[in-house]
Amino acid sequence: MCRHLAYLGHEEKLGTLLVRPEHSLFRQSWAPRRQRHGTVNADGFGVGWYAEGDPVPARYRRTGPIWGDPSFGDLARVTGTRALLAAVRDATVAGADGEAAAAPFAAGPWLFSHNGAVLGWPGTLAPLVSGLPAAELLSLEARCDSAFVWALVLHRLHTGDAADQALADTVVEVAEAAPGSRLNLLLTDGETITATAWGDALWYLTEPGRRTVVASEPHDDDPLWREVPDRTLLTASRTELTLTPLKDTSDDMAPAQRKEPRT
Repeated sequence: MCRHLAYLGHEEKLGTLLVRPEHSLFRQSWAPRRQRHGTVNADGFGVGWYAEGDPVPARYRRTGPIWGDPSFGDLARVTGTRALLAAVRDATVAGADGEAAAAPFAAGPWLFSHNGAVLGWPGTLAPLVSGLPAAELLSLEARCDSAFVWALVLHRLHTGDAADQALADTVVEVAEAAPGSRLNLLLTDGETITATAWGDALWYLTEPGRRTVVASEPHDDDPLWREVPDRTLLTASRTELTLTPLKDTSDDMAPAQRKEPRT
């Protein structure tokens, strides 16, 4: 398992978002409050953020635990952003690919993270390899389950799917191939956040005109935090947040959207 967080809002320092809160992502690397699988997220970490006027995010990733990197403290103290995605990692397979396996993964304007695990990896997803062009397989950053799931999402984005459709279809496809997998996915382009709750907890906090935070667990005790129901797709812009039930392959009912009030 891992812990991850995405933010859209007024400019804040990375440290304000990731280090300063009482139960920050930084602290969740060794003392998560709501993690159901695993206890320590020390197999790497990463932060991706957007600078004003540049649609391509910067990334800072390392193999070791976030608390063991003194350079991150300085970076977080002085770097500001209006959008970011960050994660601390508990590897499905220990030691797999080092820094290259640490989220966020990136391509063009996109940042991506996977909180969970694919059961039976890699054998269960072998049938899905045929759906990816050889060039995309050969360009995988890492050989872990999260990197392969990212390749499936990115292929859909490249072929014209919107972010919400790309995440929803990937989750259903992977869940069908590897039942029981935990597939909490998080995707942003700096202007929107798209996420799935599938098999584990996901939370969000919104304040109109100020901020939207989507995370594995609340980083403080603000009463505005709300839990996303399991098997749900979350989409958020700077003005709106929508929850849509994800269609299980055993469910023939069409999903119904529910827009959350921005109050």
